Amino acid sequence: MKGADSERTESGFKVRTSVDEARRTLREAILAGGGGDGDVEDDRAGSPLTGTERIDLERADGRVLASPVASARNVPHYRRAAMDGYAVQASDTFGASERSPEVLRITEGIGGDASVDPGTAARVHTGSALPDGADAVVKIERVTELPSAGELEVDDAVAEGENVAPIGEDVEEDQHLYDEGHRLRPSDLGLLRSTGYASVSVAAQPTVGVVPTGEELVTNDPEPGEVIETNGLTVSRLAERWGARVTCRDVVTDDPDSLRVAIQRDLTTDVVVTTGGSSVGKRDLLPEVIDELGEVLVHGVGLKPGHPICLGLVEETPVLALPGYPVACIVNAVQFLRPALAWLEGTTPKPHPTTRATLERKIPSEPGSRTFARVQLQERNDERGAREPDDKRGATETDDEPAVTAVPTRASGSGILSSVALADGWVVVDEGREGIPAGETVAVRNWEPGR
Repeated sequence: MKGADSERTESGFKVRTSVDEARRTLREAILAGGGGDGDVEDDRAGSPLTGTERIDLERADGRVLASPVASARNVPHYRRAAMDGYAVQASDTFGASERSPEVLRITEGIGGDASVDPGTAARVHTGSALPDGADAVVKIERVTELPSAGELEVDDAVAEGENVAPIGEDVEEDQHLYDEGHRLRPSDLGLLRSTGYASVSVAAQPTVGVVPTGEELVTNDPEPGEVIETNGLTVSRLAERWGARVTCRDVVTDDPDSLRVAIQRDLTTDVVVTTGGSSVGKRDLLPEVIDELGEVLVHGVGLKPGHPICLGLVEETPVLALPGYPVACIVNAVQFLRPALAWLEGTTPKPHPTTRATLERKIPSEPGSRTFARVQLQERNDERGAREPDDKRGATETDDEPAVTAVPTRASGSGILSSVALADGWVVVDEGREGIPAGETVAVRNWEPGR
C-alpha cells in the first residue's frame, strides 16, 4: 500500500470506489471489529457496541433500546368514563327517548367516590373512575338535571360499556411495545411512562473524536492565506444530532508526527474523524499516516463533491478522513459518518425525508460519480401553482405536478459553504446518468433532520 501511495500522490485518483461499495466496506469493518458478521448487505442493522446503560426517561430521547420492552401495567388500569356525564346501569335507560325520558335519582359523590344502584346515577368527568355498580355513561348533553328534586331525566338509551374505557383499552399488561434497536422518540417516552417505566436500558452511545487538520486553519480573524476552521464545528454538531458523544480537538498542522499522535490519542473513541488532508497533494498526508498506523480500506470514492475521502481502520477503530472543502466534508459526513454511527448502535440509518419538486434548471453531472446538487425550494407562481392549497399536503400540487420548484444554487463549488447553509436540500444524480434535465420531477433530500 505504501508504494502505491507514492504512485497515487503523483498520478491522482485513477480508480474511484462506488459509494455503495465504500459503505459496504466500512460497515463490514465496523461489524467485524465488534464481533458481528460483516458479510451482509449494506445498511442492515448490526450490533458491534456491547455496552449498555440504564437512564431516566427524561434523558432517553433519541437513544436506542438495548432490549425488547413490554408494558408493565394496563393502561388505563381502571375502568374510566370516556365522556362527561352520568354513570348509570345501562338497563335503567332502556326505552328512554326525548318524548319519554327515564328519571333517575342522583347519588352523592363523583366518579370513583360514588356508587350506582338500580335507578340511580352518579356524576362523572372524562377520565373519572367508573363508580361501583355502573356499567355505562350517559353523555351530559343527553340528560336534564332537576336539582330541586335531586333527579335527572335521561333521553337516550345506552348499552352496557357505552362511553366507558375498559381496563387495558390503550395498552394491556405484558403487551409488547418495542423491539431491541428501536430509537426512542418523545411519544415513546410518554407511552413508557404511562406503562410503568421511569428508566430504560439503552445501547452505548457511540463516541467520536473530531480532528480538524491543516496548517492554513485558524480560529480567529484570518490573515491572507489563512482560513477560519469550520469543519470541526459542523461535523461535531452533525455527529451529536446523529446520536454520538463528540470530542472536538484543536487544529492539527500538516505534519506526519502530529497527525499520527492525534489519531492515536482518539483511538479510545468508537470513530475517529479527521477533516482536510485526505486527497493526493503533497500536504495530503492522512492516507499515508493511516496506512502506517493500520490499513486504508478505501481512498477515492465516486462522489461529487467529495471524492477524496479516505476510509481506514487503526487498531479496529474506524478512521474517516473527510475532505477539507466544507461542502465535500458535509456530503461525506452524511454518506459515511451518519450510517457508521447507526451501525455502531445496532440500527439502520433511516432514509432522508424528501420533497417532490420540478427542477427549474438542468443539473450537470459526471458519469460514474454520484452527484449531490444543492437546491432551493420555491413555490410555483404560475397558473397551475395558484390553486387553493390542499391541507393534507401543506402546499398546492396534483398527483402529477409538484407544488414547488427546485432551483439549483448558482455557486456549486465544494468550497462554497454558503451554498449548503442557504440551500433547502440536495438532489441526487445517480452514477449512471449524465445530469438531470430541467422540468423533470425530482426528490429533494432534506439531509439534516433524522438519524
